[in-house]
Parts: sequence; structure tokens; C-alpha cells
Amino acid sequence: MGTPVVWEGNVGNAAEHRSFPNGNKDPRHMLRLNVMFDNSIPDGQGGYKDRGGFWANVEWWHQDAERFAALFQKGMRVVVIGRAIMDSWTDKQSGQEVSALKVEASRVAILPHRIEHVSLSGGGQRPTNQPQGQARGQTNGGQAQNAPQPSPEEMRHYGEGFDDDIPL
Repeated sequence: MGTPVVWEGNVGNAAEHRSFPNGNKDPRHMLRLNVMFDNSIPDGQGGYKDRGGFWANVEWWHQDAERFAALFQKGMRVVVIGRAIMDSWTDKQSGQEVSALKVEASRVAILPHRIEHVSLSGGGQRPTNQPQGQARGQTNGGQAQNAPQPSPEEMRHYGEGFDDDIPL
């Protein structure tokens, strides 16, 4: 059992996708993020003062984890909803028992901080707020954001993709 959490932080590195065999069923998919959960407070002058924080791995089991891995980038602000647990394992080199905080996420949302541009696929037309000459799927900084987009049929079944068979 873990402690329910709703934490906000910054993604520390590129998202990692892993697939695991699941018998005769489709493989299970996991998205792993390393997130710095900070403790900022208003400084009274319109800014924020850092009061420390901590790093934790976030594991999100979802059928679309591979597609989501292309969306999450270093520095993105996210909110993570899930449960915090202590993960323990034996270090392969030293043979000692090691423990670290881990979040088993039920939801991970990208917050709009530091996002310069969002584009949606479909229709073949350029949105009115997109500068002319800028390719769909790019940020204003020019970094490609070309994640595979779901079809309307896939979107119809979007809510069915949550994996409730997470081992305890």
C-alpha cells in the first residue's frame, strides 16, 4: 500500500518507455519519468522562493505509454496523481539493500508552464494562431514534437486504456 499523492514538479530527463510480456495478451506498457518535486512558495514580490524538494521516479502503466514517451520532455512541468511507495532492491555491484521513493502514477498531466506552442493533428489546415511557415508538430524553438497521433477510432476507446492489473 502507498500514500496517495498529488505532486507537481519538473521532468528531469527524457521519458523512458518499456514493454513487458503479458502471457498471450498484448504486452504491458510502462512510462518512466524522473521528476523533481519542488517546494516553492510565493516570495511576496510576484516570484517564488525555493524551499527544497526531492527527486523521485514516476512509473505510469498505460497502453499508450510508448506514444506518451514522445510527449514528455526534460524541463516540462507536470502534475502526478498516484501513490508514493518505498521501492527496495539489492544493488548488483555492492550486494547491499537500497531503497528509494517511487510514485506509481494513475495520471500524469502536462502543465502549461514553459510551453510555447501546442498543435493538434487533423483537418490538414493550419490553425489560425500558428505562425505561417512553422511546421505542425514543432515548438517555436524549432524542436520537433511529432508524436504519433491517435485515429478517431482509437480516441473513442481512450478511457479503456488504463491498466488496472498493477501488481501490489
